[in-house]
Amino acid sequence: MNNYHTHSHYCDGKGELREYIEYALAKGFSALGFSGHSPIPFPSNFAIKDEEYTAYCDEVRALKAEYADRIDIKLGLEIDYIPGLQEDFTPLVEKGGLEYTIGSVHLIPNPDDVEALRELSNSAIGEERKQIPYHIWFIDGPRQETYDNGLHHIFKDDIRAGVRAYFYQQNAMIEKNQPTIVGHFDKIVMHNRDRYFSYGEKWFHDLLYETIELIRESGCIAEINTRGLYKGRHTDYYPAKETIQYMNGLNIPVLVGTDAHEPSNLNQFEGAYEFLQEIGYKNIVYKL
Repeated sequence: MNNYHTHSHYCDGKGELREYIEYALAKGFSALGFSGHSPIPFPSNFAIKDEEYTAYCDEVRALKAEYADRIDIKLGLEIDYIPGLQEDFTPLVEKGGLEYTIGSVHLIPNPDDVEALRELSNSAIGEERKQIPYHIWFIDGPRQETYDNGLHHIFKDDIRAGVRAYFYQQNAMIEKNQPTIVGHFDKIVMHNRDRYFSYGEKWFHDLLYETIELIRESGCIAEINTRGLYKGRHTDYYPAKETIQYMNGLNIPVLVGTDAHEPSNLNQFEGAYEFLQEIGYKNIVYKL
């Protein structure tokens, strides 16, 4: 067993890095990757702070050397792609000396406002910069009302426009950055809960399958993320089982990640490997 989607006290996780390693060793892991939420260009309660990014990278490297004879530690980062604010992963990769990246979308500006957002990000400091999040739809987190309020404020309750922006943003991220792993790429459904649309609607599948085709063309690994299940926020993996079966036909490599936010989450795979074996998935990545 291995896990490469892991968050610690450096971002919104709980626990020191060493605690995760010791737990992984106790569970028989041969590899563990740390992928803290990347710094983002405005205040947040979930991302690594700019001033702590070097410390995060240095500590992972030190532990990698210390535990080299017992477990393969990898230094990674889950990087948010945000049009107008954070589009190029290269500076973070080079500054940190990263071994892998997870490219993810959690924060979605309205495409019609991107240029204004870019101008604001280039000039904003202090209190002015704190206004940037109000121009962005945050589709993650524990609160459904945050999703609903963002959809209302940013996209005027037009769910198709919001979902389309989400997938277009992911497509741009894949094309521009080719991250090692594309993280939970249908997570837009988490707080939807079949209220605004159903997973099987054609317009949604058209957007979803376009992203899948880009993943295939890019050679990226698609993540199968189990966090929604063990947190009780979703009834399926990200992406859903039917989507995983579709990807099998395209021979897209997949990697199971638990999106751990505390050490005990590391092995909460929720039957994902059994499901992959059951459907005869051909291209499973176990180790980076």
